[in-house]
Amino acid sequence: MRSRLEFCSTWRQPLWVAAIGGTLVGFALQVVALTFGPLALVQPILVCDLIFAVLINAYLRRRRDPVMLAGVAACAAGVAGFLVIARPSGGQSTVSFHIVLPLAAGLTAGVAGCLIVARRNQGLRPLALALACGINYGAAAFLVKLVTAQAGGGLAQLLSNWPIYCLAVVGPVGFVLNQDAFQQGTLLAPVLAIITSCDPIVSIALAHLWLNEKLSGSPAAIAGEVVSLLLMVTGIAVLARHSPQATRQVEAAGRADAAARPSSDLTAKPQECPGRPSGAARVRLGRSGVGARACAGRTGTTAWTHRSRPR
Repeated sequence: MRSRLEFCSTWRQPLWVAAIGGTLVGFALQVVALTFGPLALVQPILVCDLIFAVLINAYLRRRRDPVMLAGVAACAAGVAGFLVIARPSGGQSTVSFHIVLPLAAGLTAGVAGCLIVARRNQGLRPLALALACGINYGAAAFLVKLVTAQAGGGLAQLLSNWPIYCLAVVGPVGFVLNQDAFQQGTLLAPVLAIITSCDPIVSIALAHLWLNEKLSGSPAAIAGEVVSLLLMVTGIAVLARHSPQATRQVEAAGRADAAARPSSDLTAKPQECPGRPSGAARVRLGRSGVGARACAGRTGTTAWTHRSRPR
C-alpha cells in the first residue's frame, strides 16, 4: 500500500513527468540515429546529454564553475578523440539467436550478480544497481540497432524475430534499475558516473564483437582509443561529482554531522576542569542569573552546572 501511494505521489510531480517525457523523446531520436549510423558511433555521442545538461544548468544559475567546465572539456575531448581515432564504420544489423546466446548468458549473469550484491550489501546497493542499469542500457542499444534493421521489412518480420521481445524485457528493466539506483538517495555522483560511462562502453564492445563494426586496430590507434575513453570517463566522473544534486547531498551530510557534534561536545565538557573565572566573568554570570561552580569528587575534577536563579 505504501509503495502504491509513493508511486502515485511521484506521478503528481511535474518535473518528474517532464523528465520522463524528455527521456521518451530522446529514445525516439536515438532509434532514428541507430537506423542510419553504427552503434559504436551513436552511443558515445549520447554522452553529450550530460554536457548539455551542465551547460544549461550553468546558464540558468548564471554561475560559471571552472571545475564543471573542465569536466565538460574532458568529456567532449574524450568523445571526439575516440570517434576521430576509432572511425567506427561498417558492421551488420542481424545476429542469429544461437550466436547471441553466450552474450545473453553473460549479460544476465552480470546483472544478476549486481542484484545479489545490491540485496546483500546496503552500502553498495546504489553502485550495484547503477552498474546493472548501465549494462542494461548498453544491451538495449544493441537490441535497438537490431530492431531498426528489421523494421524495414514490415511488422510481420519485426514480430517474427527475437530482438523485439528481448528489447521489451531489457528496456523496462533498465528503466526500473535507473529509478531505483537514484531513489536510494546516496552516492548520487558515483551512480550517475557509472550509468553514463557504462552505457557507451558496453555498446562499443557489443558493436565490435557481435556486429563486426570496424574500429581502427593499429597499436597506436588502440592506445588512443583507450586514452580517449578514459578521458571521457574522467570528465563524466568530474561532472557527476560536482553536480548540484551531489553537492547538496554533501552539504546535507555536513549539516547532519555538525548538528550531531554539539551533543557529543556537551557530554565531553563535564570531564574538563576549567580554571577559576575572572571577577568580571563572575559578575556577568551573577547578573545573568546563571552560573554556579561546583567541585565534585576527591580527585579535584570540576564541573560547571547551569541553573536559573529563583527570583
